[in-house]
Amino acid sequence: MRKVSLRNLGAHKLRLFLTVLAVVLGTAFVTGSFVFTDTLKKTFDQIFTGDSQGVDVRVVAENQASLGVPLDLADQIATLPDVRDSIKYAGGQVILIKDGSAVQTGGAPSQGQPYFPPEAAIGQPIEMVSGEPPSREGEVIINTSGMERAGLEVGDEVDVLVPNSGTVTVTVTGTYDLPVDVGGFIGVQFIEQQALELFSDGDHVTRLDLAAAEGVSQDELRDQVAALVPDGFEVLSGSEARDNQQNELEQNLSFINYFLLAFGAIALVVGTFIIYNTFAMIVAQRLREMALLRAIGASRKQISRSVIFEALVVGIIGSVLGLAAGVGIAYGLRIVLDATGLGLPGGALALEPRTVIVALAVGILVTIVSAYAPARRASRIPPVAAMREENSSASDSTRARTLIGAVIGVPALALLIWGTEYTGQAGALRVGIGAGLLILAVLLATPGLSKPAIGALGVLSKPFGATGKLARTNAIRNPRRTAATAFALTLGLTLVTVIGVLGNSAKVSIDDLIDQGVEADYVLSGPQMTGVPGVVAPAVERVRGVEKAAALKIAPGFIDGQNVTGTSLVGGVDGVLEVPMIDGSSDLDGRSVMLDEATSERFGLAIGDTASIERPSRDGTVDAEVIGIFERNSLTAAMVLSDEAMDALIPAFVQTTIFVMVVAEDGTDPAGLRESIEQAVEPFVVVQVMDREEFKNSQAQQINLILSLLYALLALAVVIAVLGIINTLALSVVERRREIGMLRAVGMHRKQVRRTIYIESALIAVFGAALGVALGVLFGWAFVETLRDEGLRILAVPWGQVVLMLVGSAIVGVLAALWPANRAARTKPLEAIADL
Repeated sequence: MRKVSLRNLGAHKLRLFLTVLAVVLGTAFVTGSFVFTDTLKKTFDQIFTGDSQGVDVRVVAENQASLGVPLDLADQIATLPDVRDSIKYAGGQVILIKDGSAVQTGGAPSQGQPYFPPEAAIGQPIEMVSGEPPSREGEVIINTSGMERAGLEVGDEVDVLVPNSGTVTVTVTGTYDLPVDVGGFIGVQFIEQQALELFSDGDHVTRLDLAAAEGVSQDELRDQVAALVPDGFEVLSGSEARDNQQNELEQNLSFINYFLLAFGAIALVVGTFIIYNTFAMIVAQRLREMALLRAIGASRKQISRSVIFEALVVGIIGSVLGLAAGVGIAYGLRIVLDATGLGLPGGALALEPRTVIVALAVGILVTIVSAYAPARRASRIPPVAAMREENSSASDSTRARTLIGAVIGVPALALLIWGTEYTGQAGALRVGIGAGLLILAVLLATPGLSKPAIGALGVLSKPFGATGKLARTNAIRNPRRTAATAFALTLGLTLVTVIGVLGNSAKVSIDDLIDQGVEADYVLSGPQMTGVPGVVAPAVERVRGVEKAAALKIAPGFIDGQNVTGTSLVGGVDGVLEVPMIDGSSDLDGRSVMLDEATSERFGLAIGDTASIERPSRDGTVDAEVIGIFERNSLTAAMVLSDEAMDALIPAFVQTTIFVMVVAEDGTDPAGLRESIEQAVEPFVVVQVMDREEFKNSQAQQINLILSLLYALLALAVVIAVLGIINTLALSVVERRREIGMLRAVGMHRKQVRRTIYIESALIAVFGAALGVALGVLFGWAFVETLRDEGLRILAVPWGQVVLMLVGSAIVGVLAALWPANRAARTKPLEAIADL
């Protein structure tokens, strides 16, 4: 039987290719995601190892929002007898400005750092490539790749923008090399004293690195230092510091990994329908062959095992090819991201044994599971019944499946609707479970739905006369096959529609929120990583015609040990933002705070109560009076702090400004004022001046960027679905070879045969697309309802996109049918009729 199976695969090479291709696409995406993230992790591990090389103990503040490690504490620690050497590190983000333009890093860090000469460095000192180290204020050295990216040479002058200190002009005295190529990374090293002035308040450093005296272990020195350090600081051994950095990286990369794996899973699920459909059709076409094998002594187990063995062979071939394709995808993804300027570290691709095992296991298991049901069904058909001609196209009743689908679908729909009564994670979880069950219900009921649905769509085929009627009949003759073909497209377009509804609703909701909530005339923004430099707001407020330039800052804090994100608007929200108040006042003065309704209920805080807000550095609390309760919105976070409360919570030097809201004086010429503001922020280069319409467009662009990425990844599922239609039609042509021959014999022309296949494919594609769009709109509405507290208050269905998808599906159906239709048209009547 194994020999029969292998020969059968070899005799139908096209069928084998189409089935293998479905497995390849799914496993390639899973493999590519693992290889890509493993490569990044491996390279970053090397970077972290170099960063902490020679460090035996590291002292850092528990929270990055604090000023860092006090210098007096650092000096005290450095005097411990078991400390051989110490380094006080003060560094932070910078932006390199060349010829009036910011040097783009493509998302890689651009860091200002202190330079330590070899005699003062802990571990391996940096390797100078050219020039001399900095020796005085105003001199810097920059890594070689950063110099090349900026187009600089030794001796050039360049401006360096430090977000909280302003812009300094420096001279490049030399270049140095990094142990690992870090893509677009730029490292600007100043003398130690200037780094302290630029990146701290002068009394703190970012971290303290220690080297142990000879014979003292890392753990011993760590314990000594920990006994001296007060609460609010972490004391880590060198190995613990490296582990922390690596764990943080893994958490950051896990999002990318889960994101890519989710779409790999979608591709596999869609591919599963194609593989299942393919094996179901293969079994249907081979019923007579299997009946003959049963008649000459083959047992039921041998028949089912032969089909599963074929699936095993297909799974192995597809998984191996998918593994190779996944490595290619990871390589191509890195090339594409590098070409777009995204600064990623270089290094060889990492193919871990885990990746190989997962890819092979997933691909093989999916294929075998997909083939199990057809194999079992084939083994249960009696030999004599299978030899009858009509069995080659017979189909089991769909009544039972439709009934089961209805039994699952009704409570699933109820759960989905019930989930919309909740918001946040609770609502999303209920809606997600309901949506999953409803998809399962639709999958079971699709064969029963296909007959009435395609019957109704048959109106579209009426203009084509007899060929249109024949196409409609062919589409509903085998409901299981039609359903499996259509559902692959249904699943893909369901996801596309859900994302479209969420994205469009987000854009419309944000537009409405800005129209209703932003009273400022102009909004100033900066890079996402750094925000707006802290010195911008005071500079703009000095511009003639500006009544107010309020910096919108983010304020992380804790209430009762639970994280609560807040914002602060310098000078208060009045006249700048329209905050929808429920109770109390928005007149923030003294040490006061406003809370949104959910946060006030969560902590039992009312007007007049005192909120004890724990500082991010965990070195005390800030007591602020609750003066107002407002509706939750996307312009402010859960709490809005007064200026005094903000400064008490987070030191001014490390506060991050998200936007600067500019209010014009009455009677000021808008065009003239904008020009004056642009001149004021010109030295800061990275600051963008926007009116309200431009601000809305900028927010929409961010959503469009995310949507484009999601659509690009979901396109894989749609491509697989299209391949499934091609696969099904090609096999259907083989299955109906004698029928097509008969039609040709009684006078049907080749172009009529092609037209019949085209129309049949278009009807199946439109049926699957319509079902997917309907589910997508329903799920999109439900998820928008659960996100109403996050600012998505307006449901906006992209009807233009919906119509485009339906029309596009009909076109895709015709295109998918081109090759199968031409193959059918070439059928020779007499040979087909004589074929047994």
